[in-house]
Amino acid sequence: MRNKKLGFTLSELLMSAAILAYVFSALILLFINAGFLNEANRNKTIAVSHAQFTLEEVKNTLFADIASATWNSATIVSKGLVSLNNESINIVVTGTEPKDVRVTVNWRDRRLRNRNVSFETLITEP
Repeated sequence: MRNKKLGFTLSELLMSAAILAYVFSALILLFINAGFLNEANRNKTIAVSHAQFTLEEVKNTLFADIASATWNSATIVSKGLVSLNNESINIVVTGTEPKDVRVTVNWRDRRLRNRNVSFETLITEP
């Protein structure tokens, strides 16, 4: 007569359930971090497009008016673009010929960290 028992013991089932729970929790954390990275990259892409848009607006301004003109996030919204959380656009113009123009877009991400993107170019009088 055979005395072998078929099946799993309670301790084996509990161990496999613990391992499975650990693997699933790691997968959930992976997806959550992927979501945060996706949002951060989307915000950075939007900020880069706002900086490029602002630089193009500066380039389309008369050379003599570049230093006195103002641009801000309201300009971005009025053109149909979506503003980021606490977005601000700073433009610094230095020099006379050529003018050194630096555009900085600042915003705050979901974790309330300050982020920024800066572009710089030289503009000469045509």
